Amino acid sequence: MAIALEQLLTPDIARPARYLGNELGAVHKPWLNADIHWVLTYPEVYEVGASNLGHIILYSILNAQPRQLCDRAYLPGPDLAAKLKESHTPLFAVESRRSLTDFDILGFSLSYELGATNILEMLNLAQIPLTWQERQQSGVWNVEQGSFPLIFAGGQTATSNPEPYADFFDFIALGDGEELLPEIGLVLQEGKAQALSREELLLDLAQVPGVYVPQFYEMAADGAVRPLRPDVPERVLRRVAAPMPAYSIGLVPYVETVHDRLVVEIRRGCTRGCRFCQPGMLTRPARDVAPEQVIETIEQGMRATGYNEFSLLSLSCSDYLALPAVGLEIKNRLKDENISLSLPSQRVDRFDENIANIIGGTRKGGLTFAPEAGTQRLRDIINKGLTNEELLRGVKTAYEQGWDRVKLYFMIGLPGETDADVLGIAETMRWLQRECRLKGRKPLGFNVTISNFTPKPHTPFQWHSVSTAEFERKQRLLQQEFRTIRGVKANFTDVRISAMEDFVGRGDRRLGAVVRRAWELGAREDSWWESLERAFGAWTEAIAEAGLTWKYRQVESGEWNLFDSAADASELPAPDYSAPLPWDHIDTGISKTWLQEDLRRALEASTIPDCSFDGCSHCGVCGADFGHNVVVPPPPIPQFQHHFTPETHRAQRLRVRYGKLGSMALIGHLDLLRLFDRAIRRAALPIAYTGGFHPSPRIMVASALPLGSTSTGEVVDFDLTRILEPAEFLEKLSAQLPPDVPLYGVEAIAPDGPTATQQLDQAEYTLAIALSADAPPMLLPQQPAQWLQEILTARELWYDQTTKSGKVQQINLRDRLSELDLLPPERYPASIAAVLKEADPNQAFAVRYVGSCRNDGTLLRPEHLLHLLEQASQQPMQILHSHRDRLMF
Repeated sequence: MAIALEQLLTPDIARPARYLGNELGAVHKPWLNADIHWVLTYPEVYEVGASNLGHIILYSILNAQPRQLCDRAYLPGPDLAAKLKESHTPLFAVESRRSLTDFDILGFSLSYELGATNILEMLNLAQIPLTWQERQQSGVWNVEQGSFPLIFAGGQTATSNPEPYADFFDFIALGDGEELLPEIGLVLQEGKAQALSREELLLDLAQVPGVYVPQFYEMAADGAVRPLRPDVPERVLRRVAAPMPAYSIGLVPYVETVHDRLVVEIRRGCTRGCRFCQPGMLTRPARDVAPEQVIETIEQGMRATGYNEFSLLSLSCSDYLALPAVGLEIKNRLKDENISLSLPSQRVDRFDENIANIIGGTRKGGLTFAPEAGTQRLRDIINKGLTNEELLRGVKTAYEQGWDRVKLYFMIGLPGETDADVLGIAETMRWLQRECRLKGRKPLGFNVTISNFTPKPHTPFQWHSVSTAEFERKQRLLQQEFRTIRGVKANFTDVRISAMEDFVGRGDRRLGAVVRRAWELGAREDSWWESLERAFGAWTEAIAEAGLTWKYRQVESGEWNLFDSAADASELPAPDYSAPLPWDHIDTGISKTWLQEDLRRALEASTIPDCSFDGCSHCGVCGADFGHNVVVPPPPIPQFQHHFTPETHRAQRLRVRYGKLGSMALIGHLDLLRLFDRAIRRAALPIAYTGGFHPSPRIMVASALPLGSTSTGEVVDFDLTRILEPAEFLEKLSAQLPPDVPLYGVEAIAPDGPTATQQLDQAEYTLAIALSADAPPMLLPQQPAQWLQEILTARELWYDQTTKSGKVQQINLRDRLSELDLLPPERYPASIAAVLKEADPNQAFAVRYVGSCRNDGTLLRPEHLLHLLEQASQQPMQILHSHRDRLMF
C-alpha cells in the first residue's frame, strides 16, 4: 500500500526533490500488472545513486521485462531518516511510494568495502530483519501473505569477496547483471506460480550461473568456503555480459547529481594487467562497443535528455582504439550546441591532440592521469606499462593544448616501494614542471591525489600486507616535499579508511558480526569525510567486542611484505600461497596459479603485455564461460571542424508566464533553471548564450520562489537567436516540461529592454496560516481580521534582518506592504484549499497580501508577514502553505 508522504517530504528537509520519483525517464508501471516487483536499493544518497550508470541500466532493463516492475530506493538523508523513525514509517520506493516490504526482491549495490553499514541502515529503516537467518520462514514464500522480500547484493565488492556480508543476503549476484537479473526474475515468476518455499526458491536460484546463496555454504576450519549440500556448485561463476549502451538513456534527475551528465559505456573490461587493480581482474575479457552504436546512443541520448555534457566510460577509455574517431565525429555533429565531453582517468601514454580536441573547447574540463608510481622501477613492479617518456609526452601535450592544471593519481604502500620511490612522486612533479614551460604561460600546476594501496582479492598482490604506520610516515615525507613545489595541491586519503577497507575487504564470515555491531554503534556513510570520526570509532569498538583486535593490529602493522628478504622479514610468517582464501569459491575466470606466477614476475620487476593488443598472458579467462577479448579496429579519424562558439546575438525575447504546482514545489530554484535549460535543448529551440569562458543559456527567471511554495504567477524570459512565432515556442517548450510546470501564456518583448527581473516590483501571495501547537486552542472568527487591521493601520513595523556578512539591520516591513486582507474559502487557490481542508478550521485561516519583490533585495517574504501576524496577535503561528498568485511589474 502506498505511503502518505506529504508530512515527511517538506521543505525543511534537505533537497526533498530527491525522493519524488517523478524525474524524466522514471517508469510508472501498473502495480497489479506485474508478477514480480523489484526495488533497486542503492545504499547511498540519491545524488550518488541516481547518477550511477549500472543503476540506470539495470533499472531500464528490468522495466523492459514483461510482467515485471522495478522501482528505486536510496539511502535517505539524516533528516528524512529521523522523520521515518519518529513516525514509524518504513522506508519507501520513490515511484510507487510503497513500503519496501511490499516488494518481492530488493537488490543492493555493494561497490566498496565499507558500504555494508549503509545497507543495514536501509534494511532497518524498511523494518526488514537484517540477516537471512532472521528472515527465514516456513511455508509458501509470498510477500503478499507476510513473507519477507528476498535480499541480494551485486557489484564489485560483492563479487570479489562476499563472505564478510554473507549473513545479510539471501543471495549474491556475481559479475555483470544485464542478463543475470532477468534470469533471476524468471526463476521468481516460476517459483511463485509453483508456490515454492523460500528455501526451495533459493535452491532454484543457486542453479543459475552467477548466483551464490551463502546459506548453502559454510566456512571450514582452514578458511575455505565449501558447499553444505551436493546440489549446489562447488565454485560459483562470475557472469559476463556485453555492454548495452542503449539502456544508458534513462533517468534525468531534477536535482544536481554527482555525475550530472549522460554516461555511455564504450568498453567493458581491461586487460592492461595492473597488478594492484581489482576491476581490471574482475571484468575480463575486454569488450569494445561498436563505434556506430556509441555515436548513435550519444546523439540520441543528448536529444532525449537535454544534458549539456556527456561522458564516455571505461576502465581505460584510451584503450578504446576508436576513441579519437568516435569523439571527433560526435564533436562535429554537436558542434553548434554548447555540449562538452568528459573522460574519466585515462592513459597518459595515449593522450594526443585528437583527444585534446575531443575534451577541449569553450568549457574545457578537467584532465586526469594516473601514473600510480613515481619511479620507473615501481611502475614495472605493478605492471603499469608506462615509461617516463610517455608520461612527459602526454602531460606536455595537455599543456600545449591549453591546460594549465592537470590532476594526477599516485599510490603509496605498493609492494617493493622504498623511500626513494615515494620521493620520486615529488621529483616527478618537479621534472614535469621543468619540461612543460611556454613563454607567456604560467607554469603547469597539479592537483595530486595520494591514495594508500589496499591489497584486493583476485589480484596478484592479494597476499601482500600494508602498514598503517608506514602510510603515515610516507605521507609525512611527501607533505614535506610538496611544500617546496609551487603549484601543487595535494590530497591524501585518510589512512583509517584504508585500514578499515583492508580489514573488511579480505575478511571472512567472522566479520559479519563486526559489520553489524559497527552499524549499531553508528557507522554509516563511512567513506564520507564528515562521518569518518564516528565511523572509525564505531568500527574500532566493534572489532574489539568481537575479539578480533589482534587481526586488525596485523593490518595496522603489516602482516608481511612480499618484498622482504628472509633476513629482514618480521617475526610474522610469510604468506602461504597455497592456503585457502575466503574468496576461492568465486570463479572469476583467472586461475589462482596464474596470480601466483604474476606475483613472482612482480618480484622480478618483470612486465607482461596487454593481451588485447599483444600476445596472450594465459590468465585463464578466455573460453566458453567468459568469452574472448573483442577489440574493434579504429575507423578513420574525421577532420576536426571547430569547437562550439556561443551564439550571443539576441533576435527575440519571449516572456512566458508559468506555474509551479504539486510536487514541483519541492524543486529548488537552481534545479528549476536546469530543468528549463534541458527542456529548451530537448525542444531544439534557438536559445541565445552569454559570452565568456562559461557561456550560459539566456534564461532569466524573474524571481526565485521559496522552496515548497506553489505558484500560478511565475515569469521567465528566454532570449532567442532567431524569431519564432510565440505560440510555436510555447507549444514546443510545454511538450518538454512536466505537467506540474504549466505554461499559461507568452508575449514577445524588446530583446534589448530590461528583463523581468529588472522590472519586477511587487508580488501577490496567499498564505495558509495556523496557530502553533502551543497557542490557545480556539481561534475566534473576528480575531484574524482584527490582526490584519492592526497591521494595516500601523506606520512602522520593525524587523531585525541579518545580512550575509552577519550584520543585523532594522527594516520597516510596513513600507513594503501594499495590500493585506482575509481570504474567504471561495477565493482559495487550489493548493491552499487542499491544505486548509485538512486543518482545524478553529486554528487556521488564509490571508492574501501584496508586497515588495524587487531585485535590489527589497522584499516582503511570507515569513516576514508571519512575523507581523505574530506581533499583532501575540501568539506563535506557522505557515502551512504559501502560494504566489502573481508577479507585478
